[in-house]
Amino acid sequence: MPAGCEPGAGRARVGFGLRAQHYEAILRRGLRADLAEAISENFMGRGGRAFSVLERVRSDMPIALHGVSLSVGGIDPLSETYLTELAELARRIAAFSVSDHLCFGSFGGHYAHDLWPLPYTEEALSHVVERVQRVQDRLGRQLLLENVSSYVEYRASTLSEWEFIAEVAKRADAGILLDLNNVFVNAKNHDFSATQYLRALPSDRVRQIHLAGHDDAGAYLFDDHGSPVSPAVWRLYEQSLELFGPLPTIVEWDERLPELSVVEAEAARARALLNAREERRGA
Repeated sequence: MPAGCEPGAGRARVGFGLRAQHYEAILRRGLRADLAEAISENFMGRGGRAFSVLERVRSDMPIALHGVSLSVGGIDPLSETYLTELAELARRIAAFSVSDHLCFGSFGGHYAHDLWPLPYTEEALSHVVERVQRVQDRLGRQLLLENVSSYVEYRASTLSEWEFIAEVAKRADAGILLDLNNVFVNAKNHDFSATQYLRALPSDRVRQIHLAGHDDAGAYLFDDHGSPVSPAVWRLYEQSLELFGPLPTIVEWDERLPELSVVEAEAARARALLNAREERRGA
C-alpha cells in the first residue's frame, strides 16, 4: 500500500509555487512561507541554477512536487522514464507530497501541454484507478490528484465531477489535492453548487488545497492563475477549512506574475484565515 504524507507533515501550513522569475529574490533573501511547491518537470533529471534554488528552499522548508504531464487519465502507456525520474526527484529532496492532475494530456504519443478533462463514466473510472495504482507502486507513496478546470462537458458522463474524483481516490487509495479556484470556475461554467461539491468529498482523502485567480471572459470563467484569489474563492477556502481542517495550502500564480512580495501576501492571507479557524476551534 502506498505511503501517505509523512508523519508530522501537517505542521507545514501555507506557501506558494516556485517560479523562475522569483529565483533571484529567493536566492537573495529566501521565502516567507511554511512550505513551497515545485513543478516536477522543471527539476526532473536536472541540476544547475534551478536546482540550486530548489535545494536552497528545501533547506528552509518542505517542498511539494506538483506535476503537469503524467496524463494519468490518458490511454497512452505511462512513461517509465518519467516515473523513474519523478521517483528519484521525490527521494532526492524528501518531497512533502507528490501530485498531478486528474485528466489526460497526451494522445498517440503526442503531448498537448494541456489538462483535458475526462468523461465521468464507470469505464473511465476503472481505467484511471488502475493507472493511479501503478503510479503509486512505482513511486512507493501516495499520489495526490487535483481536480481540473473545464469548459465543456461530455454527454457520456454518468457521474458528477465530485463523485468521480471521490471514487478514484477511494478505490485507488489516493489523496485529493483540492483546487478551490477550479471548483469555483467549473461551478460557474457548468451551473452546479460549489458548496455541494465540497460537502460531497470524502474528508479523509482531501490532503492539500490550491488557491489561485481566474479571469471572467463573460460567457465563462477562465482558470488563468493570473490574478489575486477572488473573494468568492476565499469564501470557499473558509468553508473548506471547516469541512477538512487546517490542510497545507498553496497559492498558485503563473500569468502576469507580480513581485514575490505580492504572492507572499496572498499566502499570508491564507495563513491568517487558517489561524483564525484554529483559534475558533481552540486548537
